Amino acid sequence: MPRDVSTSKEVGELRGDLLEAAVRVLREQGAPHLTLRRVAEEARTSTMGIYTCFGGRAGLLEAVYRYGFDVLREMLLGSLHGHAEPRDRIMAVAYGYREFALADPALYALMFERPLPDFDPSPELRQDALGRTFSLLTEAIGATGSEDPTRMAYLVWTTIHGLVSIELTCSGRSPLPGWFLDSREEGGRVLADGVSALLRGLRQPGEPAGSG
Repeated sequence: MPRDVSTSKEVGELRGDLLEAAVRVLREQGAPHLTLRRVAEEARTSTMGIYTCFGGRAGLLEAVYRYGFDVLREMLLGSLHGHAEPRDRIMAVAYGYREFALADPALYALMFERPLPDFDPSPELRQDALGRTFSLLTEAIGATGSEDPTRMAYLVWTTIHGLVSIELTCSGRSPLPGWFLDSREEGGRVLADGVSALLRGLRQPGEPAGSG
């Protein structure tokens, strides 16, 4: 029987239950199963509840997307705790990002890849996500004295994202004999090597390559 959601409190409770159900479906069954019917069944309610709480499937998916960045931000803040030096903070962001991806690959894919071709988060939502996560990296790089911390943070993030995404792809397949990326520990070392190499090579705009 559909749940009664006649009060704002009941709507809020149903919204929370539906979001939890959607995240469970995503993690356990994969993004293609994020249908109105499947999520409603998981939450033991009707599809009408999704329309009441989120306006439809797009609103539900945006809520899951937002939830993912909430989780990522908390993980990054936890990684940053206790680190004061800018480069240590940059590496802490890298390790926190990797930890999140390896721990929650389905949610990571929904946030950064296109497992659902018809899902396109709004520019406002993506801007908010960047403000709450990417800004932590920008702040750390800004503390190094960079004249263009946003540009440099983007270069660092693409390095982190690329290395982590490749490791995530490899971890889901049979081991490749002789390939050096053969353990979680080695994945962490490769990430550290890649980000450190990039930071050593970064130059301020207009700075000669041989300076420093």
